Amino acid sequence: MSDGDCVFCAIVAGTAPAAIVHEDAIAIAFLDLRQAVPGHVLVVPRAHVPNIYALDEATAAHLMTLAVRIAKALAADGAPDGLNLWQSNGEAGGQEVPHVHLHVHPRRHGDGLLDVYPAGVPAPTDHATLRVLAHTIAARLSAS
Repeated sequence: MSDGDCVFCAIVAGTAPAAIVHEDAIAIAFLDLRQAVPGHVLVVPRAHVPNIYALDEATAAHLMTLAVRIAKALAADGAPDGLNLWQSNGEAGGQEVPHVHLHVHPRRHGDGLLDVYPAGVPAPTDHATLRVLAHTIAARLSAS
């Protein structure tokens, strides 16, 4: 997909409609078209960034700061029962638009959204396995 085919780039450019809640030099936030619970906001960088792996840390920090501000605004007015903040990457991760974005999604008891463990909560992983995985991830962090 080219930037010209990206619906979020079209929203940023002002050529596609959106209900904008915030915009600045780095990011834009607008209501998701699918409002399962009113107040579902998407936070996207103005620049076309396809996924989190291509996102620089300064932009990532700005997106998260804006998402927290939006969450607080939603809590001040709508007093949701809860809130999810999520970001998806790739088809297996559920990413539908290949332009990195954060969902700020108010929740209501019984809304049926985001069943994290549809097959049931997995059994705890043993600590030895967790330590090996942690060591691997930490080594990769040190190398980056």
